[in-house]
Amino acid sequence: MDVVIEVRDARIPMSTSHPQMDLWLGNRKRILVLNREDMISTADRNAWAAFFVRQGLKVVFSNGQLGMGTMKLGRLAKSLAANVNVKRRAKGLLPRPVRAGIVGYPNVGKSSLINRLLKRRMCPAAPRPGVTRELKWVRFGKDLELLDSPGIIPMRLTDQAAAIKLAICDDIGERSYDVTDVATILLQMLVRLPAIGPEALSKRYRVDADSYFGKTFLDKLSLQLFNGDVDQASFRVLNDFRKGKFGWISLERPPKYVAQ
Repeated sequence: MDVVIEVRDARIPMSTSHPQMDLWLGNRKRILVLNREDMISTADRNAWAAFFVRQGLKVVFSNGQLGMGTMKLGRLAKSLAANVNVKRRAKGLLPRPVRAGIVGYPNVGKSSLINRLLKRRMCPAAPRPGVTRELKWVRFGKDLELLDSPGIIPMRLTDQAAAIKLAICDDIGERSYDVTDVATILLQMLVRLPAIGPEALSKRYRVDADSYFGKTFLDKLSLQLFNGDVDQASFRVLNDFRKGKFGWISLERPPKYVAQ
């Protein structure tokens, strides 16, 4: 690869970073894409942009569904690898397209990003993990080739906090987690966010929570809407979050913000 494009979920940029990515990439030129920028607030976007710029990373925010950020990504990839053909000409070789590999966790939007960049469906894409099964080269114009790749996750997710966020954001398969446990933790996270809080949750679901959020809230919601089926109530809460029903929310902030 001349340049590597790492795609992360803008709602959880740290949790969608593979712990071995830096080791694998070495000194290769790298572009960081934070996809689903439409699902976080402007303040979160600005905070993450400033954080990664301080890390010395080239950052592009994108919306793979609508195509926002894709043209900027294409231009940046070609500019970063412009010296490839300069070196080839110096050796008497013919120029070739810049080769950009796209990597990242499952369901962060890699294939959708490529399809939007090419303005046609060249790579299989769906809103669930594990759709891309093999490496696939696609050509973008005459001077850029993109390599789509299957999502990669560690064999064991030792960081349980990150694993929960991956489940909340639908970046790992449903068979990997207990939906009720994940929905319980999501509710506990949402109730602590100033932009949401207990009143907004109670009002949305018309459930009197009695100041208890988590499993107690799910039990009441299941009785009210799903005849006591807690799994259905859990899926409802998770899907509402994934569809942005609670507003534009990032579940992570840059480390300095966490420390404050």
